[in-house]
Amino acid sequence: MTTTATLAGRVALVTGASRGIGRAVAARLGLDGARVAVGYHRRRDDAVEVCRWLEARGCEAMPVGGDVAEPGDLDSMVDAVEAGIGPVDVLVSNAGSVRRLGLDELGVEEWDRTMNEHLRAAFLLARRVVPGMRSRHWGRLVFVSSAAAFTGGLVGPHYTAAKAGLIGLMRNLAAALAADGVTVNAVAPALVDTEAVRRLDEAAGGGLAGRLPMGRLGRPEEVADLVSAIVHNAFMTGQSVLLDGGLHPR
Repeated sequence: MTTTATLAGRVALVTGASRGIGRAVAARLGLDGARVAVGYHRRRDDAVEVCRWLEARGCEAMPVGGDVAEPGDLDSMVDAVEAGIGPVDVLVSNAGSVRRLGLDELGVEEWDRTMNEHLRAAFLLARRVVPGMRSRHWGRLVFVSSAAAFTGGLVGPHYTAAKAGLIGLMRNLAAALAADGVTVNAVAPALVDTEAVRRLDEAAGGGLAGRLPMGRLGRPEEVADLVSAIVHNAFMTGQSVLLDGGLHPR
């Protein structure tokens, strides 16, 4: 692929971008012309590798580290992005761990950690970057939810509730920000070929791909294609888009 430059002059922050879906999204937005902040928690080397891949293709990128469960880290991440490549125009809130636990196994600490990573982080990052977007009358918020928000999923009640919460947050912000030139949408993938899904597949004894009508797992790049389309569409807001190979038609 070559840079299309359709997001030239824009700055994108993608959390959880050192691997999986976030990595593919960061790469795609960079090729679309954005300057990209590649968010990571522990995998700095992987984030640097993403940046080098983008830089080799003429894209500007920087790694930005932090734990999205820690509000202070979120502020530091945005500070670093603003100082390094500019104010955030596109936020893709993607980071969050996946740990399969049933109701009887799930403790309050794991519940809170999951909510903080997936839901609170999206809220706090949006609250931080939206004022600048409003002042420029241009902004894009994309929350990476999950098909589990609609179906219950395989991971557990903590994950499903957090991902469903993102849908509610998205709808509220979309209505509040539409007149300011800021769109807010969510993507809801299922069974995409990532480390987390491979772990789920192993725990389930294999065969997850066979549950999909298409007979295969999704690809991170396919999620990235959807995120790119959403970012480019100025009239689309308040939408949650399932991307799951036909597993959960609605």
